[in-house]
Amino acid sequence: MTKKIDPIRIGLVGLGRAGLGMHTVELKGKERLFKIVAACDLIKERRDTMAGTYGCKTYARIEELIADPDVELVDIATRSCDHFRHALLALKAGKIVFLDKPFGIDYNEAKKLAAAARTARSPLFLRHNRRFGAAFNRVQKVIASGVLGAVYDVRIEAGSYQRRNDWQAIKRFGGGLLNNWGPHLVDEALQFLEAPVKQITSDLKQVAAVGDTEDHFRIFLKGTNERTVQLQVSNGTLIPTSRFIVHGTRGVVTVNAIETEMWLKYIDPRQTLRPIQADPSTPGVKAAFGNAEKLRWIEKTIPIKSVAGMDGAQIWVALYEAIRLRKKFPITMEGSLEVMRILSLAKKGQKIKDWRG
Repeated sequence: MTKKIDPIRIGLVGLGRAGLGMHTVELKGKERLFKIVAACDLIKERRDTMAGTYGCKTYARIEELIADPDVELVDIATRSCDHFRHALLALKAGKIVFLDKPFGIDYNEAKKLAAAARTARSPLFLRHNRRFGAAFNRVQKVIASGVLGAVYDVRIEAGSYQRRNDWQAIKRFGGGLLNNWGPHLVDEALQFLEAPVKQITSDLKQVAAVGDTEDHFRIFLKGTNERTVQLQVSNGTLIPTSRFIVHGTRGVVTVNAIETEMWLKYIDPRQTLRPIQADPSTPGVKAAFGNAEKLRWIEKTIPIKSVAGMDGAQIWVALYEAIRLRKKFPITMEGSLEVMRILSLAKKGQKIKDWRG
């Protein structure tokens, strides 16, 4: 006999680009696992849309949604500057909380929320959904296979050209690319680094957006294992970049900007590399510089099957399993705090250079 599934009852807070445009879309096809029973937003038209689509209750104030006994999980998709207050209200009310990134406006807010979650009656889960991306996981499998040898450097990039002028360009609302794309890419970087961070440098620029915060950043991380990870996100680039580039001592793997294709080139694992030594002598007249040995290379181009960027929606399945089946949620509180620590350090003491002219 099939075991009856008890869907998690969601109260969705924030019906904008994230709430309506991402969370509800990701939940399609998962109606057996989740049921939206309530929604909250300041704008009536958005509330009416949710009521008409889901037949759910709607509220103009988060306090009213949190007080609804039918709401089991509060899914927070509000502006970044509201994450701390909204998550804290829900935790104090004993609700399970699913919080979109960023984990607060800065590291201090994240630490306070983590402390509140530890003493709350219900857990706090962080939505680092790109951990479930098809391309990211394919690259992780290549690294684990050992064909690249010892991985020593990783590049992670994302970019487009946008003259952005919404709240994401305003610092007091938690705008800027470090709070927007930063949590995703730093979370990926920590998985690739596979060691505690011992060195961090950063550079912030304003290239195309208006407002008072960065729309271009670079972060360089070095682990205690000496592996390096370099991140760049820009809203001022016209040239598509590689989403991932991973360099190992025996090869390389890259993923294209739109995450649809992976390219691999590595030394044939069946080839034994004989020991060599550096030769200090002067080469003869006909001798060539370098090593004349013939390396056998394996080269592959592999398509990546992705459902229109929806791979990250698998985080909802992991969330259900963590709540109902008590399985371990892959996004840990400690890892999420480390993401915020690095982002805060990347901002610290940085003057944003304005290149807009």
